[in-house]
Amino acid sequence: MSAFAARYARALADVVLEEHLKAADVQKQLNDFASAWHVSAGLREVFLDPSFPSEQKVAILDKMNARLGMSPQARNFIAVLIDHGRIHALDEVLAEFRHEMNARLGISEVLVTTARALDEQERREVEANVAEMTKSQVSATFHEDASLLGGVIVRVGSTVYDGSVRGRLNRLKEELATS
Repeated sequence: MSAFAARYARALADVVLEEHLKAADVQKQLNDFASAWHVSAGLREVFLDPSFPSEQKVAILDKMNARLGMSPQARNFIAVLIDHGRIHALDEVLAEFRHEMNARLGISEVLVTTARALDEQERREVEANVAEMTKSQVSATFHEDASLLGGVIVRVGSTVYDGSVRGRLNRLKEELATS
């Protein structure tokens, strides 16, 4: 991650907290803009073209915002990225913003790896178990890895909880080797 992305993310987090905005609402508004950004090659082309003046790019943003309905703070944030020539790093800045807000709100970011895809109920159960274990709210990202055979691996920061069948077999192997 670049240093400038972290600076922009911290600045936006400051605004969100100072203005008492709901972080989830701002994140959704920014994600809606990012979706439009990813879908439209023409939009990216115009916003990334240095020959277009920033004023014209911001005018396009305002027309888009008429449909997107972003808060003034979210709209202004995108406009700042445009004015400062940083719109190319939109995804990186938004990822940093999510991390920054989670850190400030005491939400643990958790990576959950399972052998198969979990349905919504199973995901909620895993999140609830991890929240109880960490004594904090969690924001979980789920991945699949068929080599686990079964079970789950949970990474919270630098701590890994390995409840996978593969992990259990490896631990058993180590125990048998040392006996």
